[in-house]
Amino acid sequence: MTRSALVVTVVHHPSDARIRHRQIESLLQAGWRVTYAAPFADYGLTRPVGIRGLTPIDVARATGRNRLTALRAARQMLRDRAAGHDVVLLHDPELLLAVRGLRDLPPVVWDVHEDTAAALQVRPWVPDPLRSPAAWGVRRLERWAEARMPLLLAEHEYADRFQQTHPIVPNTTRVPREPEPPGVLDDDGRQRVVYLGSLTPERGSQELIDVGHHLLAATNGQVQVHVIGPAHGASGEALRVAAREGAVVWHGFVPSDRALPMLDGALAGLSLLHDEANFRHSMPTKVIEYLARGVPAISTPLPVPKELLERTGGGLVVPFQDVPATVEAVLELHRDPTRAREVGRAGHRAAAEGYDWEMVAPQFIAALEAAVTSR
Repeated sequence: MTRSALVVTVVHHPSDARIRHRQIESLLQAGWRVTYAAPFADYGLTRPVGIRGLTPIDVARATGRNRLTALRAARQMLRDRAAGHDVVLLHDPELLLAVRGLRDLPPVVWDVHEDTAAALQVRPWVPDPLRSPAAWGVRRLERWAEARMPLLLAEHEYADRFQQTHPIVPNTTRVPREPEPPGVLDDDGRQRVVYLGSLTPERGSQELIDVGHHLLAATNGQVQVHVIGPAHGASGEALRVAAREGAVVWHGFVPSDRALPMLDGALAGLSLLHDEANFRHSMPTKVIEYLARGVPAISTPLPVPKELLERTGGGLVVPFQDVPATVEAVLELHRDPTRAREVGRAGHRAAAEGYDWEMVAPQFIAALEAAVTSR
């Protein structure tokens, strides 16, 4: 029997790695039919065509304080489209509001990506007086959702926020069998240090730029930072200036299936997240992606990546917002290729043993099957 899923996001990029390139791809490979509702047009994209089993539909994007129109449109789309599917998979907490009160829906599953209440503390569009009330409201909404629908958790640490036990579908990645060794020279004779992901001040955008400047000076231009991901506002402008100066190469947003091969052969991968509440209980996906490609990770000492890198030897840990220490960590690998290869092999081994999406995908499919059959 062919299953069908309606997968919905009004926030994430339609090429989001977890949604499009892991979960949806796994559903298609398992023979499911998938309707994918995502803000294609608002991200400047056309809907993909010709992918067997996949029906993309466009929805409005919820962004900043302008979310109500998108949620109303999403609610109407769910009312019109959901009934033709075996399960609905929601990827944004905002969508919980869109399904409230709707009747005759198939089973609805919420994929919990982040600690939204904590994330509101650093969202620039949330006025300071509203941060605490908004966080309280999010916690209430989480309790409402837990009582009414199955949840999937992207992190083991998220379990403490909920009263019941829920399946864990962690942010892992596909792990190549034999990655390139770190420190491969590019066509221009330089080594790359990479950053993969979106850029904001709390994600270390300024530190990344400063590291780029210092590495060029310390290596006489032999090591250059490559940034793969979007940035907006002040972070975007600072990156544009740094790219013009040659301190970094900024590739902008690149879909996951093309971005991951861009990590291959890099000397190191950077994860310079600040000590923010939303980050303290999460594994940055970029760290796993670096390790999976055999790239030594350099991370700030957030508890989850710190424990992984120190336990496995797959990378180096540097203090928060410490540009000189980050530069020195990169130079350590640059000066000692043997050490860099050892760290890369250790990280790849750790990723293959514990963070391969191919091992997680069956659990994800089983969780959706359980939601369908439990109705």
